[in-house]
Amino acid sequence: MLISIIIPAYNEEKFISYCLDSMINQTRKPDELIIIDDNSTDFTYETALKYSNKYNWIKVFKNNFGKSEHSPGAKIVNTFYFGISKIKNDYDLIGKFDADIVLPKNYFEEIEREFQLNEKVGMCSGLIFIKDSNNHWVHENISDKSHIRGPIKLYSKKCFKWIDGLRTSIGWDSVDILLANFYGFETKTVKTLHVKHLRPTWKSYKKKTKFLQGEALYRMRYGYVLSLLTALKMSMKQKDIKLLYTYIKGYFNASKNKLPFIVSKEEGDFIRKYRWTNIRKKFT
Repeated sequence: MLISIIIPAYNEEKFISYCLDSMINQTRKPDELIIIDDNSTDFTYETALKYSNKYNWIKVFKNNFGKSEHSPGAKIVNTFYFGISKIKNDYDLIGKFDADIVLPKNYFEEIEREFQLNEKVGMCSGLIFIKDSNNHWVHENISDKSHIRGPIKLYSKKCFKWIDGLRTSIGWDSVDILLANFYGFETKTVKTLHVKHLRPTWKSYKKKTKFLQGEALYRMRYGYVLSLLTALKMSMKQKDIKLLYTYIKGYFNASKNKLPFIVSKEEGDFIRKYRWTNIRKKFT
């Protein structure tokens, strides 16, 4: 299977060498690794270029369109699509990876095996670990261990096309899983693959991005009650109940401004039913 990986990178000079070292040390390397420097103001591009000059399967490009920042949502997805335009291979598996991760050496070997063993698998990833206050690597529990995380997931070509790629909105890495289920694909996490996340999720995001989580719930057609429960769960996982306010405010702001939904009505009906079914299972 041909594997193409795209890494959108903005001001990742501090981390990207660790990430790329873990890529070149894989027992099964990607066939194509495309790094898109998204208007960085540090030496991200120059650092990545050193790897590109040494390994012909690593390519680096600059995306100088518009002001950038380290934030989730449309900007990072658009940068990913800029990377897709640079793909040369007719890939079988594609992934959008972060630049601040360190993969175990057998990551792609094991992920590829999951797709080969079951053609119904449309998305697959390992688990993300971060350092705790005692300097120990622990599971980043902003989601449970069955959730396929955005920074390290791979899609089959068929699944990627059926879900119509990634949505240019925060929440893209949740809605893609739900849409994969909607279209009959299985999603899987390989719990033995522990990926180190050198910068915990949300650590460098600006405060305004927290409102976007609530916006995403609205745009995924969750509805108010399900959005409230989801927002409560997310704030508790991050051990910051104040986030509940920002999530709900983001939801109502999106509703007031009538922001466009990112899923169809039929897809939204499925998503709500799927979420409520999972909630009921936890209480039975």
